[in-house]
Amino acid sequence: MSTVNGLPEKEFFVSGHNACRGCGPAIAMRWIAKAAGDNTIIAQATGCMEVVSTLYPYTSWKTPWIHAAFENAAAVGSGVEAALRKLYKKDRPNVLVIGGDGSTFDIGFQALSGAIHRKHDFCYVCYDNEAYQNTGYQRSGATPKYALTTTTPYGKVVHGNDTWQKPLPLIIAAHGAKYVATASVSNVVDLYKKVKKGLEITGPAYVQVQAPCVPGWGINPANTIRVAKLGVETGAYPLYEIESGKLKMTRKLDRLVPVKKYLELQGRFKNMSEDEVREFQSRVRYWYKYIESLEGKGKVFP
Repeated sequence: MSTVNGLPEKEFFVSGHNACRGCGPAIAMRWIAKAAGDNTIIAQATGCMEVVSTLYPYTSWKTPWIHAAFENAAAVGSGVEAALRKLYKKDRPNVLVIGGDGSTFDIGFQALSGAIHRKHDFCYVCYDNEAYQNTGYQRSGATPKYALTTTTPYGKVVHGNDTWQKPLPLIIAAHGAKYVATASVSNVVDLYKKVKKGLEITGPAYVQVQAPCVPGWGINPANTIRVAKLGVETGAYPLYEIESGKLKMTRKLDRLVPVKKYLELQGRFKNMSEDEVREFQSRVRYWYKYIESLEGKGKVFP
């Protein structure tokens, strides 16, 4: 049975988990699971969504689910996919791998890189809440510059993290992944369609979804979707997909909302100076225009 916009009514990530009120990753899990459906095996890395959804002896997952270590979810997914290839000649179950940005950008990148290089047929979804939120809001490779974390380096840089995020979707595309996309919990229809597409394509797929963390970002639980929406509308989190090496913007913006509107809703950016806000704005504008410039150029990735 379908609901509005043809989205399925059946739930595969259900109530009973211990996520925070307004949790962005929990919203993402619901729609990722809907896109995958019941003919799916999930391998999930250690992280906040693994912890809150599988408190023994309970689980919020209604499909077969495997807990992988922080560093090896993609390797576990690779093994599951290889086994299914031997066991099934047709109607093979989907293999969905899920990890947070800490597992994906940093600790588990080696396993993910190898799996895509070997062309395993699975969809990897990174719920990007831009830090190691589960263990106390430590900085990750996805943490924006000037965001405060509990491991923010102090010294010359006193207001927050001093580096920009890794451009991981482009790095994955450069590996030759068949499908790469970015998404946001502010548009669950787009998120659903991209995960579904990633699962339907033969070969490795990667979907990265921005999912605000209420305590880690210092936001009002009622503002999760508003903040995520501003992430898209300011250009801080551009939405696009890369299929067979060709990039297409899936949300084109004629005018970027000033990034200050996005930053001022988040406690993690509270110590930024006006000069730093201007630098952040310049970086966002540059990066959005760079991504936009790749559209229409044909095959720009392997």
